Amino acid sequence: MSDASSSLVDGPDGRPRCRWAISAPEYIDYHDDEWGRPVRDDQGLYEKLCLESFQSGLAWITILRKRDAFRTAFAGFDIDCVAAFGHRDVKRLLADAGIVRNRAKIDAAIANARAAIELRESGESLSELLWSFAPSGDRPAPRTFDELPPTTDESAALARELKRRGFRFVGPTTAYALMQACGLVNDHLAGCVVRDAVEAERL
Repeated sequence: MSDASSSLVDGPDGRPRCRWAISAPEYIDYHDDEWGRPVRDDQGLYEKLCLESFQSGLAWITILRKRDAFRTAFAGFDIDCVAAFGHRDVKRLLADAGIVRNRAKIDAAIANARAAIELRESGESLSELLWSFAPSGDRPAPRTFDELPPTTDESAALARELKRRGFRFVGPTTAYALMQACGLVNDHLAGCVVRDAVEAERL
């Protein structure tokens, strides 16, 4: 296991951050302003769900660099709009070089919008469902990246429930990445400059 110092690096401002945060210019703002900060609105969660699903098998930086194109292609990730996508929209998306042109993932994004609407019509929100799987109790701050699991019992349970509700392309690993991105867990390392601020927002 590597020591904690090898998992934290100083950013451009001289303050320590999770090592991945400075591996590409686009990562710093994402790390500081988004990753781990709680997302509780359905549209925001749906966007993250879609992006994490598209990321499966790819580097996250690929998705981050295509994010604006994804937002344009998927109507700003408006759930009702995407749920109404039909054959012509799928054909349009498959021809859009600005996004990841994977038929199964495109179909999943549309199916997941429809599943989110079914949740809403049943009296439950996507936010309520996802946040019900946030781990309870205090979790010790991870000190190294070796301590971060690819999946957890909660992410496996979340993946099963999402599948039961009609969601696609969200296995336990993708579900845990979603939990990290949306603040259900705080996986900023101990000593990271934004960890305490993220934790305060989650309380």
